[in-house]
Amino acid sequence: MNIKGAIFDLDGTLLDSMWVWKQIDHDFLLKRGIAVPDDYMLAVAHLGAYQTAVYTAERFGLPETPDQMIDEWVKMAVDYYTNKVELKKGAYEYLKMLYDNGVKLAVATANDESLYLPALKHTGIDKFFSAVVNVNDVERKKGFPDIYWLACEKMGIKPENSAVFEDIYMGICGAKDGGFIAVGVFDETSSVDEQKIREKADRYIYDFEELLVKA
Repeated sequence: MNIKGAIFDLDGTLLDSMWVWKQIDHDFLLKRGIAVPDDYMLAVAHLGAYQTAVYTAERFGLPETPDQMIDEWVKMAVDYYTNKVELKKGAYEYLKMLYDNGVKLAVATANDESLYLPALKHTGIDKFFSAVVNVNDVERKKGFPDIYWLACEKMGIKPENSAVFEDIYMGICGAKDGGFIAVGVFDETSSVDEQKIREKADRYIYDFEELLVKA
């Protein structure tokens, strides 16, 4: 791909981290005597933390406030993101290749700063990015292009010269609607939408080593 900028989602795209949220969902709901529904992770994948808490409380009739729920989730997640979460296959090498070739790089994530900053540092990729944007920085979430447009603005790159890497269908839709090259990245948690992502995206990969081979 001949691009000047690249925008990456973190969870499920660069980071092999969705198991963390699955574990947290399991432990959090089990504590309340609730089994995790099969569609829960996809339902909240494009939401920020506060919106996820609101959705969870409403769906399961929980008495906790969103802030109380978020505090509990963060405490459970910080250790994982600080010490245990790793990159997906070929991700570090691909980021380095882009960086070394002068491509501007940005993160566009629904995750909280208290988690993504330790993860970026722990995996050693923080040095590659010139911008990090969060869904809470924009009015509309990842089904829309706003977060990717903001990343482009911060990098000083036009959307048509940039690629967006996402593992969820709504992220790919938002990227395409914003005029970006959209690259779908396989993750087990979103594999149910693989065919839809393939049809919508400009390219689909199982891991970043595929892009190293083509470089």
